[in-house]
Amino acid sequence: MVARLFHIPGNHYDYKIKLVTAMCLKWNKKYIILTLYCIGFLGCKQITKATDLIINPTPREVYAREFKNDSLNFPEWNRAYESALMDSLDITFPYVETGSFFSGAAPRVYSYNFQLSEGEVFHLDMRIDSLDTRIFISLFHKSSASSATFKEVAYNELNSGKLTHRVEQSGKYKLLIQPELYADSGFVLKTYTRPLYDFPVQGKDNSAIQSFWGASRAGGIRNHKGIDIFAERGTPVVAVTEGRIGFVGERGLGGKQVWLRAGLFGNSLYYAHLDSIAVSAGKRVRTGDTLGFVGNTGNARTTNPHLHFGIYQGYGGAIDPLPYVFESEVPDFPKKSDFRIPQTVVIKALKANLRNSASLTADKIGEAALQDSLGVLGKTGKWLHVTTSATQKAYVHISLVTETAGQDAI
Repeated sequence: MVARLFHIPGNHYDYKIKLVTAMCLKWNKKYIILTLYCIGFLGCKQITKATDLIINPTPREVYAREFKNDSLNFPEWNRAYESALMDSLDITFPYVETGSFFSGAAPRVYSYNFQLSEGEVFHLDMRIDSLDTRIFISLFHKSSASSATFKEVAYNELNSGKLTHRVEQSGKYKLLIQPELYADSGFVLKTYTRPLYDFPVQGKDNSAIQSFWGASRAGGIRNHKGIDIFAERGTPVVAVTEGRIGFVGERGLGGKQVWLRAGLFGNSLYYAHLDSIAVSAGKRVRTGDTLGFVGNTGNARTTNPHLHFGIYQGYGGAIDPLPYVFESEVPDFPKKSDFRIPQTVVIKALKANLRNSASLTADKIGEAALQDSLGVLGKTGKWLHVTTSATQKAYVHISLVTETAGQDAI
């Protein structure tokens, strides 16, 4: 709790120190005596460690201490980070890119915007061809559609190329990846999402979902408050997560039903239209345990057998369960031979559209002319992640460029 209180996104370690000191002085003058005693007895390094337990600095903030007296290179590195917060490139999942941290160029920061939904778990995994290169990864969430401010919600651990984050708020997110100063190595990264819960019908997948959240019901009088997963009668319906069984029985529109509570204060999971029930109220269950069997009881008696699956969140009512169970693709890493990419390419067409995403339908954000040179940040599929002479980042299709002589082929 204390660590969260003092977590301030960005590179504001000194500000955190001042904030902690000010609060200590306000709380009790004895902290002055204690602080002086600690400085004299323990030394600066020990004081820093003790302070870190309170303010919980990010790996990026810890790294910044190494350049306290660097007035040339580190400020440039930090400005690159701040500038990347304004980048507008979009990606969709799964996303895979091969890139290069090139020390001969200005400090590089990779920035991507994307949408995440509550119930998803975001994953990023990077592999770098240098064991010594430190990478700083930050995930930000935009507080509201009308706000331009992003709040840091997760970051990687020191010396780790992985980041996992459970999404608790749907909306726009931004990912920033920055290597340490003077980095010169290739990398591959993949980003994707996974559902928080397992799929609720044994042996079935996304293709079995044939009715979704919000669909019209009863001639438009009400909307569908869940998803319908069609399967043969008697197909096992399973616990998507561990928890405790609440109500079981037959009532109302849902017919034979089971309610599963995911944790003490977690979501209530609703399984309806069951042919029969296999659990009793109060029972603890594990993920994958059979709760009942697919049927068409209740108001589903005129339809084919299916499971109505819903999620109810505390006092907030029903929420869309699809992101919680939708099985998304987990991509493979590119081959290690793909680590190296050209540093620059040249436009070979009369005109090349620069886009904000790696898609022919993406928004055009600029254009390049014949013989224009572009710096290459990375490659994803048939697209290059590039930067122009004006430092604008964009995507360009590889059919429109040619590699500079003497470089690795695209």
